[in-house]
Amino acid sequence: MPYDYRPYAYVPPPGLTVPEPRHKVVIVGAGPIGLAMALELANHGIPSVVVDDNNVVSVGSRAICWSKRSLEILDRLGVAQRAVEKGVTWKVGRTFHREAEVFNFDLLPEDGHQMPAFMNLQQYYVEEYLIERASAEPLIDLRFRNKVVAVSQGGDHAVAEIETPDGPYRLEAEYLTACDGARSPIRGMMGLDFDGELFEERFLIADIEMQGDFPSERWFWFEPTFHPGQSALLHKQPDNIYRIDLQLGWDADPEVEKTPERVIPRIEKVVGHGDFRLDWVSVYTFQCRRLRRFVHDRVIFVGDSAHVVSPFGARGGNGGLQDVDALGWRLAALLQGRAGTQVLDDFNAERVHGTDENILNSTRATRFMTPDDGVERLFRDQVLALAAKAPFARGMVNSGRLSKPCVYPLDGAPDDTGLPEVSRPGAVAPDASLGNGWLLPSLAGKVTLLALGCEAPTVPGSTPLVPDVTETLRARYLGSAERALYLIRPDQVVAARWTDPGAADVAGEIAKLWRQA
Repeated sequence: MPYDYRPYAYVPPPGLTVPEPRHKVVIVGAGPIGLAMALELANHGIPSVVVDDNNVVSVGSRAICWSKRSLEILDRLGVAQRAVEKGVTWKVGRTFHREAEVFNFDLLPEDGHQMPAFMNLQQYYVEEYLIERASAEPLIDLRFRNKVVAVSQGGDHAVAEIETPDGPYRLEAEYLTACDGARSPIRGMMGLDFDGELFEERFLIADIEMQGDFPSERWFWFEPTFHPGQSALLHKQPDNIYRIDLQLGWDADPEVEKTPERVIPRIEKVVGHGDFRLDWVSVYTFQCRRLRRFVHDRVIFVGDSAHVVSPFGARGGNGGLQDVDALGWRLAALLQGRAGTQVLDDFNAERVHGTDENILNSTRATRFMTPDDGVERLFRDQVLALAAKAPFARGMVNSGRLSKPCVYPLDGAPDDTGLPEVSRPGAVAPDASLGNGWLLPSLAGKVTLLALGCEAPTVPGSTPLVPDVTETLRARYLGSAERALYLIRPDQVVAARWTDPGAADVAGEIAKLWRQA
């Protein structure tokens, strides 16, 4: 059955009758990123007001591929278990050239992780779960049909002018986070624009409802016989919904291509029959662009308002959640007086780095899928021809490198090079079984000293964790070493690690997190 788009209630805000006191944070946009931002701040004790000009979840499946890291973040926000129970989990991808399978890959071949490699779940479900969670959180004031029409800044605050069905009012906040999407009105109001590349290529997205026996895998075709000379992608979703992406070419008219008369015959060629119901259709253009800077005094851009990438590789929504991951603990500490304003520069530097990595991967995938005539096309075609026969060529086939968190370049972070590469400073701490639970939930929301084979020094501002050393902990954190101490940030990123630290060394690294030294 199609999704039930139930409207959420509009409640007249208090600012219509009396001026509201200055808020800590105003979040513009109640999509997955804005809601996640509010919940992450609430986890750190920071209240927020979330405003959105709409009153229903997003129409159409939109973002569907949620990475392991995103699920770990959603777990901190209280919705991951529900999402995984509803979603279609997968880890295998298959790539075809015409009708022949060129190669396949396994994104999570080893055990010992709480979350799957990827989960497919329509964006409207993710939004629904986040709205329910946010509505139950006393620190979140969620306001639907509240449209921001102007933004300004003072020396120590931002101001949002709001329109509602009952008239205008204004909100002041110490910080405003713009989570209002790729077409961000806030970005337009501030006269900001993206830098980057817009590709002359269009793809059709079609969600269909049908009874099918396709496995829970990612299937990508180059030049399939059912769509000659172009590319296609198939993903399975819950509720017997399948996502099909079809390359159209730059000359395609988006409005014409979205009509059922054009879409249905194309889909029939893919699935081999007409026994399906068209659920949602859209046409999108490839682009890889970002703001030069995400922090503009008291206004911070998060998610698609700050950056957009081509969709193959699932780097859009997942990248936005990583923005939330890097910002929430820092903004909370700043508002609570525990950190200096430089923590926002750290957020900006890290997420510009992460975004540039996403853009690089997305640009490479786009060029491989839609090569220009000449050398690019010759290279692509030769790689595809070789890949079925020669294993060395398979790594060159690029149908979208799947999203994974980047490793942040942490200047001067102590690193004992004898310890495993997977847990180096700047990387998200790898999950591991603790015997009676999982490691990552134990690291969330606080500065943790993870001590393995040794005692944790007593350092103010940190919480010690001294688990029994399981097999997976040894493999991912010790390697051949007998002991190690890890400093883990509140976003579960490794800040530093040692095999023989002193308390002063650890205290200095903790001070650096808050820009106190």
